Amino acid sequence: MTLRREVFLEHVKERGEYGTTEEADRAARVVLALLGAHLVGDVRAHLAARLPEGYALILLNPLQSAEPLPPERFVRAAAAWIEGATGQTAAWDVSAVLSTVADAADVDLLGQILLQLPAGYDLLFGRPQPI
Repeated sequence: MTLRREVFLEHVKERGEYGTTEEADRAARVVLALLGAHLVGDVRAHLAARLPEGYALILLNPLQSAEPLPPERFVRAAAAWIEGATGQTAAWDVSAVLSTVADAADVDLLGQILLQLPAGYDLLFGRPQPI
């Protein structure tokens, strides 16, 4: 089931404790563009199908990444793209967006997403995995 844009943004805004929907939207766009560069094939397509259309398009037309970034570099990359962000605020931004994405995905899809990502992303999605 696809989340409506308003519902998706409301979750991101609440989790990120943003003052405006525009701030939540900016974080969502950057994080999804970075995430899209790390996912391939059916996994990216299945996740896109669960997101609001505008965000699905961002996920499907990602920024280019030469290699999968470890979680800490993913956060630093987000900080570089989000105006005024620091490493600490970017970690908050990433977590607010990815935990909302995790809610949109079912357990199986989230498992497939995590298999495509370097170790440690489970924490960014707010779904710590047993070791």
